[in-house]
Amino acid sequence: MGVQVSTGAEVLCTFGSIPAVFNASSVDVNATTPAGVITDVTPANIPTFGICSSPVNPARLVLGIPPPCVPVLFPWTPGSARVTIDGVPALDDLSECTCAWLGVITITSPGQVQVTTE
Repeated sequence: MGVQVSTGAEVLCTFGSIPAVFNASSVDVNATTPAGVITDVTPANIPTFGICSSPVNPARLVLGIPPPCVPVLFPWTPGSARVTIDGVPALDDLSECTCAWLGVITITSPGQVQVTTE
């Protein structure tokens, strides 16, 4: 059983230099904190992980040095099997997503601990 991810969660990329703060685009979990869904993968949701060290990042190939991280993300998987928000599976702290530059993004802190998913 995972913990619902909300705005303020900390996420980490295997090729990023720093953690990022997650910003959910969904409804509030507890009247103050927006809840995440598996489609929260835009730059508005996860702005950057600092510097990208992926060897396949095209900006690295052009610059010859590690470029700033501009994640290109695919939806989170698996998400909650039982909880949906506006018909989209809720994001829990057991989910991961991948970047087009082969990074794996994990949730290191869900941003809250009151709501669990089953």
